[in-house]
Order: sequence, then C-alpha cells, then structure tokens
Amino acid sequence: MNGLLTVDGVRKDFGGLHALQGCELEVADGEVAGLIGPNGSGKTTLFNVITGFEAVRTGTVRFQGRPITNTSPDRIFHLGIARTFQTTRIFGRLTVMENMLVAYQRRGGMFRNLLRAAGSATERAEARRLLEFVGIARLADDAAETLSYGQRKLLELAYVLVSDPAVILLDEPAGGVNPTLITHIAERIRELNDAGRTFLIVEHNMEFVMNLCDRVTVLHQGVAIATGPAATIRTDPRVLDAYLGGPEGEADAD
Repeated sequence: MNGLLTVDGVRKDFGGLHALQGCELEVADGEVAGLIGPNGSGKTTLFNVITGFEAVRTGTVRFQGRPITNTSPDRIFHLGIARTFQTTRIFGRLTVMENMLVAYQRRGGMFRNLLRAAGSATERAEARRLLEFVGIARLADDAAETLSYGQRKLLELAYVLVSDPAVILLDEPAGGVNPTLITHIAERIRELNDAGRTFLIVEHNMEFVMNLCDRVTVLHQGVAIATGPAATIRTDPRVLDAYLGGPEGEADAD
C-alpha cells in the first residue's frame, strides 16, 4: 500500500467481539474516499483506530508513508489528520466564535483557558472566514447549544479546518441533517477537495456517498470486502449481500 493514508491488517477486539479483522484501507492523496457498511461493520471503530482513540495490537496505520499506529489523538491532529464525530462534539455553552478560538488553542497545543478563549485579532479574522465558508458566520455570537443539528455539523467542520489538515475524516456528515444542508455540506466538501484536501467519509446516506466519493470501501464484520468506484460498488454482489443478505448484515453498532 502506498496511499496518503493506509491501514494494513488492523485487528481490534472488544472482549469476544471482533470489531476489525485484518482490516485493509487505502486513501489516495487528493481523493474523496467513502467508507460504508451495515451497522456493526466496524466503520467508527476504524476511524477511532486511525485517529488514536482506540489502540490495536495487530496491524499498522501509516500516514504519508510513516507508521502512526497507536499515536495519541493530539499527535495525530498535529500531524495533519482531523476528524468529526458521529455525534457532534462542541462546547455548547461557548459561542460559535469561542468554539473556533478553542480550536486555535488546540492547534497551538495550549488549551489554557477554554472559557476565556480570547484569541488574537488574526485568529478571529481567520475563524470568521472559516465560518463564512461553511455558512454560519451570522451565528458567530450565538451559543453553540442553540444551533440546529446541521449547523453543529457545519461548526464542527469549520473547527477541524483550523488545523489546516491534509486529511479530513468525516463520521456521518449527512446523518440527521435536512436535504438543503446535506447539499450545502457536499458542496463545501467538493470545494475543499478542489483546493487539495483529502477526505475519508463514513456515511449511511448512499446517495450522498455515491454522488460525492471517487472510491468506496465496504466493511462487513470488520473486513474490507470490496473497494472501487461508486458505480461499481453499488452493483457488487458482495455488497448487496452484506446489506441485504440477512442476519449477518444486521449487527447493532459501529
């Protein structure tokens, strides 16, 4: 494997549950890659392994050719891999702008006083530019807890852009979001990709994935069973069987 981000033979167990079983994945520089699979197939677990939130004993994760397996989340962040979460992680009692300034503190490795989050004039200007890009600059002074679910997804995207990441991992960016905002999110991803950002996206919304992703990998029971262009993946018998083939495709969690 020689992609920008690669996963080679990763295995992750939770007691007797084999969440990932020799999992393989490759994300090429500059592509929008999709990661799909039935509930319980290991998609979020794989995100957690890549970004250091879960440790593994077997297998290797590489970024730009260098092993990063079991590296801490903060170190992964500073290396240039940023992620969002299936359930948004924002500071609800802070304003939208203050959330962005916390991101600048994280980028600088400070995290000193989250509630103060004053920020320099340059940071505030950059933060507003990113908020304008995602379309929520008008809400900069509102408490983050007052945002709609889709607006929180946009704030989280703006938050991770602060670190100027090379690779962005999005965990269900369209989940629970209205159709208008789904289109808006897809447009922002395309624009960022055109500017050189690489994406790996977990998503259950198949229309979103098939219209957006260059290449799609399908996980089933912790194994990558198929990888290829979206048009090929959607008709692959192995993929159809994983989604529609009965009890094996009906686990409870990712």
